[in-house]
Amino acid sequence: MRTEYLFTSESVSEGHPDKVADQISDAIVDLFLSKDPEARIACETLTTTQLVVLAGEIRCKGVYEADNEAWKDNGYWAPGAKEEIAKVVRATVKRIGYEQDGFHWDKFEFINRLHGQSAHIAQGVDAGANKDEGAGDQGIMFGYATDETPDLMPATLYYSHKILERMAADRHSGAAPFLEPDAKSQVTLRYEGSLPVAATAVVVSTQHAEGYDEGEKEAELHAYVKRVVSEVIPPVLLRETEYFINPTGSFVIGGPDGDAGLTGRKIIVDTYGGAAPHGGGAFSGKDPTKVDRSAAYITRYLAKNVVAAGLATRCTIQIAYAIGVSKPLSLYVDTHDTGTVGDDKIEQAILGIAKLGGLTPRSIRTHLGLNKPIYQPTAAYGHFGRKPEGDLFPWERLDLVDDLKAALA
Repeated sequence: MRTEYLFTSESVSEGHPDKVADQISDAIVDLFLSKDPEARIACETLTTTQLVVLAGEIRCKGVYEADNEAWKDNGYWAPGAKEEIAKVVRATVKRIGYEQDGFHWDKFEFINRLHGQSAHIAQGVDAGANKDEGAGDQGIMFGYATDETPDLMPATLYYSHKILERMAADRHSGAAPFLEPDAKSQVTLRYEGSLPVAATAVVVSTQHAEGYDEGEKEAELHAYVKRVVSEVIPPVLLRETEYFINPTGSFVIGGPDGDAGLTGRKIIVDTYGGAAPHGGGAFSGKDPTKVDRSAAYITRYLAKNVVAAGLATRCTIQIAYAIGVSKPLSLYVDTHDTGTVGDDKIEQAILGIAKLGGLTPRSIRTHLGLNKPIYQPTAAYGHFGRKPEGDLFPWERLDLVDDLKAALA
């Protein structure tokens, strides 16, 4: 095992074009779940210069009903539903802060191509007289936790997120009026053993107002970024740091005007920054019957509680499903030789905890309370390592610690 190495993770801001797309898709998920907790949604978003396009499938009582003859002339949409969707999309872009010539919340063209859910998918997922609700798709999902940070997340990703969150807060408050919404960060840490000991490189590229790429204004921007980094990353880690701030020079044209955005293209930013495996499925735009989302949340929840219970300092959990089948095909726990008990015993303990219900899609949604409009806040700065507040981020709770300890006593 290597005792010294460099590792890097990146983050992107809420104004990054792919993240704009993710936030729109999750705003649509929240809209439909607010109307119908059993709604089915798979919403993809494209953003580019003065254009937003939605595509995908839905089933939602009171909004889109393919068997509602009264709505047939409106494509089975309820009266006013299309207008409400457009309003939510524009409000999302406005909240992010886009009022630019190339992308403006009130001026972009909006195209809605959402349609009804495939009957063939629905019949496999829906519960029936002879079957429990099945998984919304096949696939493998991973959860991860490490004791590197208080939130049990990889430190490289944790700091990358925090830098951009702080910059966004300053932009919204007016404390940094020269910042525009689009930004990226990247943090490289040197590890000795399993502990980060130094930040060797920090990269921040941020969209900015005209003129902040030269002279005194450029110096002001660079000084601001370095100050944010120094307040986010502990000083003990910044003794040998090389900074790369807007290394290409000018960054005035950004967001969807600078590059097209699509839902689901930042899956590593969304999860563990490359420190853990990823099953490949994106989260945003999907209702919780899609195990790409809900099973990734439950595996994070399980891994975090394993580490918090003192059973390991690092934990990776994989789970697998088949479409239309309720019981998971496999559960795999790997504590990376840091466990205090055997990995097989942790697997058995998880499967034996009654309130987890055998980790069926329905039991996951019930245990974590996922059939609620809680998803737009997940769509920027990571789905994991966030503070659970009310109904938000329930997969970050540490309420399984006692159950795990009791099962393994």
